[in-house]
Amino acid sequence: MRRPRLLLLFAALLFATPGSSAEDLARPRLQAALEAMGGEARLRALSSLRIGGIGHWNLMEQSERPTPPWLVMYEQVDEVRDLRQRRLRQKTEGRGAGGRDAWQGATMVLSDGVVGVEMGGQWRPAGGAQLQDMEERLDFAPERVLLTALSASNLRSAPDAVIQDVPHHVLTFSHGQASVRLYLNARTQLPTQVELVAAHPGDIFWSVWGDVRTRLSFQSWTLEQGGLRYPRHWEWERNGGSYHAFTVTRLELDAQLAETDFALPDTVKQSFAARSKSTIEDRPLGRPDRPATELVPGVVHIPGAWDVALVKQDDGLLIIEAPISSGYSARVMEEAQRRFPGVKVKATVSTSDAWPHVGGVREYVARGVPLYVLDINQPLVERVLKAPRTLAPDALAKTPRGSVLRSVGKRMTVGTGTNRVELIPVRTETGERMVFVWFPEHRILYTSDLVQPMPDGSFFNVQQISETVQVAAREKLDVARVFGMHLGATEWSSLPQAVDKVLAPIAGAAP
Repeated sequence: MRRPRLLLLFAALLFATPGSSAEDLARPRLQAALEAMGGEARLRALSSLRIGGIGHWNLMEQSERPTPPWLVMYEQVDEVRDLRQRRLRQKTEGRGAGGRDAWQGATMVLSDGVVGVEMGGQWRPAGGAQLQDMEERLDFAPERVLLTALSASNLRSAPDAVIQDVPHHVLTFSHGQASVRLYLNARTQLPTQVELVAAHPGDIFWSVWGDVRTRLSFQSWTLEQGGLRYPRHWEWERNGGSYHAFTVTRLELDAQLAETDFALPDTVKQSFAARSKSTIEDRPLGRPDRPATELVPGVVHIPGAWDVALVKQDDGLLIIEAPISSGYSARVMEEAQRRFPGVKVKATVSTSDAWPHVGGVREYVARGVPLYVLDINQPLVERVLKAPRTLAPDALAKTPRGSVLRSVGKRMTVGTGTNRVELIPVRTETGERMVFVWFPEHRILYTSDLVQPMPDGSFFNVQQISETVQVAAREKLDVARVFGMHLGATEWSSLPQAVDKVLAPIAGAAP
């Protein structure tokens, strides 16, 4: 009985020797990858790149449904990278979803840790989300990803894996607050994919998902002048969905740089610092230029980037919408207590599936507040509630608890008294995943995200306005006023008028 134990102990010591440790395996594999790309010296000597290319973005956060197919935005890009001073300029033209007939241009510059954006000749400071994106674009680009790994203090080798049907060596390391996995083709040694798990606290769309998993894959390798091997096609995935693809059509190594490529106005530099430190959790409640209004006694509309409404009913307070973030929801509840002291928040209604619209549901669940959710949106809300948040934990992550989700599958009444409401599933083409909130005593209809005003007084996408009119007719609603997620109180008559204008025959057209 003793001999097998001694043999097991000997085997354990043998396989734990420093010569085969995960750390010692990692660096030789990384060096082999550097050699396959042209050598560490060649990569370190590379001073700059000028890249031209085309690509597309899948608008996962703005598409009609939370599953493919996605709406698409196409791009053509002229990019300059200063690898010595960590500067980056992207000149992008985009067109696609939204019906744009012409390319819309913008230039984004990262210089000395400041990000500015120019559109239509006007510069403005960007924010922390853009800084994070551009720094990741530099650090995990094909020409830098291996050097980024080499500089990591905790570089380790993980068990091999098969991706894209090919065996790969796997290296792990940390980079700032992100955890990284680097996949090296076991046959060619070239990097195939880099995977990051990071929080995106400054991004209005991706902050909703907590710890976000991004995979950047490389393919279409070419041998460039001077011996560098470089991939000409890159693909990004986010949380398992195809997000962004880019093809390099023009590549210039060690390109001549001009200081004007990275010049930023002093006004941008001065205001960027405070802006970059702000996160979505810090968003103030409401908008100074559009103060909250009491539509009728006990019904308060709070405009913002995404609006919220407070409804005092006989048995408590109903909150319409839980947008943006947990921090924003906390401020909504503080405002509710200020306006209605001692009145308990009895429930929250989430009327749409757009990511920023549901970004604040977790705070309500953390406080034990039930959520009314459209039946087909329930899986999405459950995903948000279960999203891992180890890097930037909120109240629900710190103290997990179960949720109370009340599925809205048909017209239902919530509350009693003058401010009772009826929740109405929209069930139209563009309003498929929305709920209207009807105040029968006041003839007011909350139209979720379906009615959106334009600066000139018209409405965005009259198809959506026509569907709103159809739902009112279908449900036999005698509407006097409407308001919504991006809409102040508006006379109902303006909606059918907008539809009639589009339905009118074209002048001079054959009958």
